[in-house]
Amino acid sequence: MAMEITQYLLAAQSADARVRTEAESNLRQFQEQNLPAFLLSLSVELANSEKPIESRRLAGIVLKNSLDAKDAVTKERLAQQWMAVDIAFKSQIKEMLLLTLASSVREARHTSAQVLAKVASIDIPQKQWPELIAYLLNNMTKGDSSADLKQSTLETLGYVCEEISHHDLGQDEVNSILTAVVQGMNLAENSPEVRLAATKALYNALEFAETNFQNEMERTYIMKMVCETALSKEVEIRQAAFECLASIASTYYDVLEAYMQALFELTSNAVKGDVEAVALQAIEFWSSICDEEIELQEYESADTGDSGHPHSRFIEKSLSYLVPMLLETLLKQEEDVDQDDSIWNISMAGGTCLGLVARTVGDAILPLVMPFVEANIAQPDWRCQEAATLAFGSILEGPTVENLSVLVHSGLDFLLRLLKDGNNHVKDTTAWTIGRIFEYLHSPAGGFSVISSDNLPKVVEVLLESIKDAPNVAAKVCWAIYKLAEGYEDAGRHSSLFTPYIHRIIESLLFAASRTDVDDSRLRSAAYESLNEVVRCSNIKETSQIIRELLPVILQKLSQTLELQIVSSDDKEKQADLQASLCGVLQVIIQKVSSADDLETRSIILTQADQIMFLFLNVFACRSSTVHEEAMLAIGALAHATGSEFGKYLPDFYKYLEMGLQNFEEYQVCSITVGVVGDVVRALNDKVLPYCDGIMQLLLANLSSEALDRSVKPPIFSVFSDIALSIEENFEKYVPYAVPMMQRAAELCAQMDPNDDELMEYGNQLKCSIFEAYSGILQGFKNSKSEVMLPYAPHLWQFIELVLREQHRDVQLTKALAAVMGDLADVLGTNTKALFGDLKACANFLGECLGSDDDDLKKTATWTQDRIRSILVS
Repeated sequence: MAMEITQYLLAAQSADARVRTEAESNLRQFQEQNLPAFLLSLSVELANSEKPIESRRLAGIVLKNSLDAKDAVTKERLAQQWMAVDIAFKSQIKEMLLLTLASSVREARHTSAQVLAKVASIDIPQKQWPELIAYLLNNMTKGDSSADLKQSTLETLGYVCEEISHHDLGQDEVNSILTAVVQGMNLAENSPEVRLAATKALYNALEFAETNFQNEMERTYIMKMVCETALSKEVEIRQAAFECLASIASTYYDVLEAYMQALFELTSNAVKGDVEAVALQAIEFWSSICDEEIELQEYESADTGDSGHPHSRFIEKSLSYLVPMLLETLLKQEEDVDQDDSIWNISMAGGTCLGLVARTVGDAILPLVMPFVEANIAQPDWRCQEAATLAFGSILEGPTVENLSVLVHSGLDFLLRLLKDGNNHVKDTTAWTIGRIFEYLHSPAGGFSVISSDNLPKVVEVLLESIKDAPNVAAKVCWAIYKLAEGYEDAGRHSSLFTPYIHRIIESLLFAASRTDVDDSRLRSAAYESLNEVVRCSNIKETSQIIRELLPVILQKLSQTLELQIVSSDDKEKQADLQASLCGVLQVIIQKVSSADDLETRSIILTQADQIMFLFLNVFACRSSTVHEEAMLAIGALAHATGSEFGKYLPDFYKYLEMGLQNFEEYQVCSITVGVVGDVVRALNDKVLPYCDGIMQLLLANLSSEALDRSVKPPIFSVFSDIALSIEENFEKYVPYAVPMMQRAAELCAQMDPNDDELMEYGNQLKCSIFEAYSGILQGFKNSKSEVMLPYAPHLWQFIELVLREQHRDVQLTKALAAVMGDLADVLGTNTKALFGDLKACANFLGECLGSDDDDLKKTATWTQDRIRSILVS
């Protein structure tokens, strides 16, 4: 089989689909029948210089994909497969990969570096390949190493550092890697290719260099080499060096004081005179400094005392030089570039950095920026006008509302006139700036707004006129309307100011979403998102008639999507996007109407529910294998709105619930479906009982599956709570399956690494959902068969004690913990007296809850305290 792998690899790239499919099948068969031999054959193919480059290239790709995947579950499965391979095979594979680093073919070396890093990411944390780093470092020091070998070795070191944790290497290994990398950057001794690989490797190794950066001599040497490299004649090397500086700014902010003068000169020269790719990284250095200082200020303002890090105020100290440099970048617009938010150029980077500077220094930026704005805003050159508008829009977050309000009051009329300018760039940026004004200076609920009954009519008039402009301008105008509406959320009597304009705004947004002169999906999405926000933030008592008239319009539009002629994948995608937007609007309408106090308003949905559900089911039918997540969310809202009446839809809807719960590949869809199961169960209560066997079977299967993304699992436990509360003692038959799952998840929480922030955040969600599940199940049995849960009480109490000992709990977890303690005492009564024997921990915890600012938590803690007392005195 190994002899034939070359032919399979070449055939797998054939233009003939039949040949290609057969080859892929043969490769898959080889992999499944004998994985170690398959991996070895691929590594031999990659290393063999006599083989065609096409087969070597694919061999490397397949080898890498056999070791790693983006999906966390698949990644773990592949790692386990590799660890199970016999050590003799693994040694040969590693040997082939290391030999390939010396190949004369650049592509083979590059692929081998990537694969070596993937192997290292599995083996080094398991202490399975301790000799790798020494082997690679030897490549750098032995006299006969070619420039190609040095380049690929440095590339490998960089990839390895990217893949593993700094905890996986000893300090001696880190020192040796840094020495090799910094020496590789040396101009006098190395080729440009080696220096580029070294600089990129340093970028990936910076996280490992903490001890070295605390040593002044070592730190200064590294900084000197990076700064010298930033002056190289090769653009790619300069760019990589500035990327290192931006990373150093984030990682080692607290030791930069001595180098800041030199770094300012270096970055300033790059921003003013270097090519854009390098200038962008030089600006990124200052953005990184801003990010660090903003975070330090947040610590200080949170009254946490000493943050443990010095706040050097680099931005404040360099403000008078930094701001003019950034303002200069705003005038470097590219005239022919489409107004696409995904395009990143120097003027956009400069504006973003200016915004971060404003957040860092607040009012101090105004005297430096406003003269630039005033000098350029009225210039005939569009570049000057657009730069002035961008500058003003960029600094609206940071300075005080009082100071900004004065400027906006005097300049808003001028900005509204600029929306009618002849230049597309100027109009686009002006619409964005007006949206930013609404975002930061329009909060009637917060007691301040630059929008009043005097200027609102003109603001609305200009925005609705501009929504007919070019698609990019119209999309920004939609966003501005979104922010204008958002300001009126929960604004009490102030929201009545907005009500008279809502009908016209909705008409204009519907027009924008359906424009026939342009086919622009971004405009369509922006229009519907704004429509959602206008409805969501409206005063339902004043707008119920408008929403009553809007509902059939949206239903008609959704119905029309079912009749679209679908002849290509583009047509299918367009249909799905349009359906997503319209289902999103219906979800918001349903939620808004069902929140009303009066039955007449709520009847808007109740009388149309059959038609709404009919359309949702038809939207689902447009897809053969997947579920439309927006339609699913909207159905969740409809279930809440219609309550027990939703039961009549369940026979037709149930198959789509099943489909959504089984969609592991699109795990967000699965997660949404789990949430909708909760909505349906809460709506139907015990009427859901005929479907519970099927639902519980699917939920339990999902919890057992390693293929399902872990983020879906906490919501499943929360749904156990909903089901148990709805069907009460009928949940008994699920207890022997559900509760052991909860116990295993609780044990998993106890084993989590406390140093892994991401894992701990997930752990908090998981603990919270387990407690919610226990609370729901306990309360479900309160009136009948409470003894069912007695055997599980000791394990639950162990879990409670584990979480009680934790120092860092978020509010949600604390509430769930307090509630489950009360539920345990409330439902199982005196049977739990022995569990509550250690009252000190309970008393301390409940005392902590009672001292909280959160009213819900205090209320729960008071109830729990009362429940525990009642069993202890009985």
